[in-house]
Amino acid sequence: MTTLWIKNPLAIYGQEANCDAGGGVVTRGSQIVELVAAGGAPSTPYDETFDASQHVLLPGLINTHHHFYQTLTRALPDALNKPLFPWLQSLYKVWAHLDADMVRLATEMASAELLLSGCTTAADHHYLFPMQIDNAIDIQAEAVRRMGIRAVLTRGSMSLGEKDGGLPPQSVVQDEQSILDDSLRLIRAYHDANDGSMLQIALAPCSPFSVTRELMQETNHLASREGVLLHTHLAETEDENDFCIRVYGVRPVEYLAEVGWMHEGVWLAHGIHFTDEEMDELGRRGVGVAHCPSSNMLLGSGVCQTLDLQQRGAPVGLAVDGSASNDCSNMIQEVRQALLIQRLRYAPGQITHQWALDLATKGSAKLLKRPELGVLGVGKQADLALFKLDENRFSGSGDPLAALVLCGAHQADAVMVAGRWRVKNSELMDVDMARLRAEHTAAALRLRQAACS
Repeated sequence: MTTLWIKNPLAIYGQEANCDAGGGVVTRGSQIVELVAAGGAPSTPYDETFDASQHVLLPGLINTHHHFYQTLTRALPDALNKPLFPWLQSLYKVWAHLDADMVRLATEMASAELLLSGCTTAADHHYLFPMQIDNAIDIQAEAVRRMGIRAVLTRGSMSLGEKDGGLPPQSVVQDEQSILDDSLRLIRAYHDANDGSMLQIALAPCSPFSVTRELMQETNHLASREGVLLHTHLAETEDENDFCIRVYGVRPVEYLAEVGWMHEGVWLAHGIHFTDEEMDELGRRGVGVAHCPSSNMLLGSGVCQTLDLQQRGAPVGLAVDGSASNDCSNMIQEVRQALLIQRLRYAPGQITHQWALDLATKGSAKLLKRPELGVLGVGKQADLALFKLDENRFSGSGDPLAALVLCGAHQADAVMVAGRWRVKNSELMDVDMARLRAEHTAAALRLRQAACS
């Protein structure tokens, strides 16, 4: 195994508490083996060096909620300028026509965008299984392996179609036994619970308005037996709260408690519309929230109460959400978005650039129960993102770390996942991006045409 000294970064952030890593980090295999003090040299013999004197060095960013397939429906005319429920109804009829090749290309494109933005781990929530792609998670598993990104693929589900009072059309819902059987099959086939795992499976009924109470309960039982995490959308809009009250007689958090989902093995996407009492309960139970700033702004959903949740003990991480409600898959841009939207709720002294970076690294790692990720430390995984500040947007900046966030970095120069370079000189390794972009664009066109036929 090659031992590499990533040497003398311009700035470094995310090292373990009270550690001086100003001289960089040393990696061997998939792990970090030494932090080097400023002005020092490694005590570990090394084979190669990487000159990081023009780079800001971070732990790899961690995206805790995405919908890869949505890269095919960015800025779709029928879905523009709508709130969540009408937006979903416009898109479901298009997504119903997804096929296997589309899922593959969408997964590859989302993975490419994320890697290029400094993201090394991504959780994807795929919940659409029309008849032609009942093996969507298998397709994704092969695609993320090929792209070299660390992934948590969540086996989503929808069982409550329009005829039963749900939002999705019947063509994209499945019967509950099929969902549970496939969930178990995927866990057995792909879930790796070991430290440093490149692929894990979680179970993720889409939302309270697209699955039944029984499926929520049975999925919780299955996840508990198999030792995997649970994920769903919750409290994204007031419409969702109203739906839960109308259908179940309770608000979403109380509904979660009724179906057994209020425990530390659960993380929720969005989590905007909570009362103080609900946040108290989420904190007591250790239920986490994936904050999705750009999506929440685009759909006008609201502002997540991040600090209130954190102060009560609820883990909070960062996410780009789907590329039909964000219209991109860029994690370093999402860090800036988190800082900006949260300053509408909290004081600037509380919402700093360091807080926003922590959200995308340590916070996200805690959300996904991955203590070996999100921090630079001996024995941690060698997941690293290095950014240059050589664009016009950074000219005149003083603090390199602050500039990375405040001036709007959008692309990493180099990215390492599990000790393996996946991006160098701002280009993906072993990926023909021109070809991928052409094939992905053609697939998006086919999807729109299929929906109109």
